[in-house]
Order: sequence, then structure tokens, then C-alpha cells
Amino acid sequence: MDETTLRLLLDEIRAGTCRPDDAVAVLRRLPFADLGFARIDHHRALRQGTAEAVYAPGKTAQQCVAIVGELLGGDASPVILTRVDDHQADAVLGAHGDGERTGNTIVWRPAPLLAPDIGSATVLIVTAGTADQAVATECRTVLVAHGVRVERVDDCGVAGLHRLLSEIDRVARADIVIVVAGMEGALASVIGGLAGGPVIAVPTSVGYGSSLEGITALLGMHASCASGITVVGIDNGFGAAVGAVRMLTLIADRTGADTREATGA
Repeated sequence: MDETTLRLLLDEIRAGTCRPDDAVAVLRRLPFADLGFARIDHHRALRQGTAEAVYAPGKTAQQCVAIVGELLGGDASPVILTRVDDHQADAVLGAHGDGERTGNTIVWRPAPLLAPDIGSATVLIVTAGTADQAVATECRTVLVAHGVRVERVDDCGVAGLHRLLSEIDRVARADIVIVVAGMEGALASVIGGLAGGPVIAVPTSVGYGSSLEGITALLGMHASCASGITVVGIDNGFGAAVGAVRMLTLIADRTGADTREATGA
């Protein structure tokens, strides 16, 4: 349940179109539902403005089916299942067939583009190389599921910096830039010194030799000389997307509050 849904429920109670017992049945699902093997957080959207996502690795296919079914039984959107394998995806989509799979992520009930709690912001995802695209796709899928407008610039790593410079206007216009890069992770520093808005860096496990499956990129991004870069974990496109959503939600909430205060609404 998100804030908009809760306000609608309270309005219906006030108007007499929803019986108190029916409202109690809805609210009983808060703050979580206990399935025995998992406690499903129905309160996250109200608390944080982001969806309760399901991380598939380590879960059986039937556990994924049950958890997604419980989330779909509520009214919050979107419902997101991440890092699925084919067996899990087949089982969950067989049980809940209206989801859309993109790469290793499945989304049900995506928010409309430019959802009210996000505003009109644009997030630009920039990848260093083609091998980083799987992580970037996870990131984009989660952003779009929350109603965020997303643009992408692919294969612009520092080994050929002219490729990035041809897109510099898009970097400057973006409200948030998410940089996805492996090897030594240098692209985050370059964009961190050029972009005016927040920069979220995602190190990937792409590379060989001393790239150490993403550790070198992770440490390089943390040690960046470009101030204020936010760094998430290795291959964590989901975490970068949720970080951006939380930033945008906060900005939109404060802008809306200021507008209501100015107009007396």
C-alpha cells in the first residue's frame, strides 16, 4: 500500500463508500504478511515510496510464486522479481502470467511513466562497454517500473573518450546519471566531474587480470577524485535504480509540499 492508496481508502471511509470492516481487512495486511518461510513487507511503499522487490536467488520456484502472489494480492505497485533463472521465471509467469520479463527481472503492475510521486525527471544510464549492459538493463527495468523516464548511452568507456564527449549535452541535461562500468571503473570519475546532478556509480564484475571480478572498479569508484559520487555494490543495477527513485521521490514530495503551502491547498 502506498500513500495515495491509503488516502483514497480514508476518503472512502469518510464518504461512507467503504465499510469500516472492509477497511480493517485491507489494513490488516500492514505492515507485513507472514507466509511461514518469508515475511512480506506491504508497508514499504508507504514508508519509502519504493516497491517491495523479491530477490530470486536462493528461493525455490514455488517460494517465488507464493511471494509474488502475496504482493499481487495487495494494491501497491510495482511488483518486481529480480535475478530470476528460467525455471523460476516459467513457474512464476505460469502462475501470474501478466508479468513482463526483461533480462533477469520480471515486473507486474508497473507505475505509469512520470508517476506523480516521481515528477518529470530524467535518469541517464551510461555504460562503459557492451559487457556492462546486463547490469544496466536491470537498472533501467527497475526505474521504468517506478514510472521514471530513462535514457541510455551505451559503450562510452574511457578507452575511447570521444564517444562520451559526443553525448556530453545529454549528460549535462540529466537530473541523475547512473554510470555502469567494470575494469578500473574510471568512467564514473569522468562523468562525476562533468555532470551537474547526482551521479550513482555501479561497478561491474566485467574485466580480467587485476580487475578482480569488480573489486578494482568498486575501490576505484570509492577513491574517485570527483566529489560526491554515490557508489553501490558490484553488479547492483537494482540498488542504483532504487537509490535514484528515493532521491526523486524526496524531491517530488518536497516540491509538492511547497506548492501546497504556497497555494494554501
